[in-house]
Amino acid sequence: MEIASQETHDKYIKALMDISRVITSDLYLEDILKLIVMVTAKVTGVEICSLWLIDESVSPPVIRLKATQALDPDYVQDRSLSMNEGVVGFVATNKNPLIIEDVLKEPNFKEKDMAKKLGLVSMVGVPLEVKDKNVVGVLNCFTSSPRVFTETEVNLIRTVANQAAAAIMNTELMVKTKVIQEELETRKLVEKAKEILMLRRNKSGEEAYHWIRKRSMDTRKSMRSVAEAILLSEELEP
Repeated sequence: MEIASQETHDKYIKALMDISRVITSDLYLEDILKLIVMVTAKVTGVEICSLWLIDESVSPPVIRLKATQALDPDYVQDRSLSMNEGVVGFVATNKNPLIIEDVLKEPNFKEKDMAKKLGLVSMVGVPLEVKDKNVVGVLNCFTSSPRVFTETEVNLIRTVANQAAAAIMNTELMVKTKVIQEELETRKLVEKAKEILMLRRNKSGEEAYHWIRKRSMDTRKSMRSVAEAILLSEELEP
């Protein structure tokens, strides 16, 4: 391997290590995505790096821009594409990297006016794949001068993208787990608060539950907060 290639390889390994660290971190998904595009842009030396994620909460699914290190307001604005729209949709649906030497000459590239304004020339887009080969998004890298991405560079960027996909999936799982844990804890607190109301005010279990829910609505506080207040008042009783 040539010295230059070795240096490039080392940079990508460092990038993978940086991204690996966030997989087990408590950062929110937004922070993780920002870190991924910043690290990728730095090691690849590209002008703009952007990360798009598939949103399956709508029908039909769309792919949305979720993170970029670009500062231009025209680029960072909320944007979404259909799954068969533009180069982003092409990469997502075909599940393969796409290299474009000049985006202004590419028929499928839809944002030529913005590319002219920002001086974008070449790009490589790679899918974010998880273990089961499902694509969860797309990572795009744009240069401000003509560039031919080598096979080694594309493979390394793809490895970074797959590592990013792992971080994203791990974060979503972690969030779901936390939500489930909080829900279980809330149910336990509400059950204890119900028992106190049943004893104090001679209410049935259903009446106690409805009282807590109504109190929650009237005070615009969560049922957990109301339950915690009831438990606290019980502790303060002589």
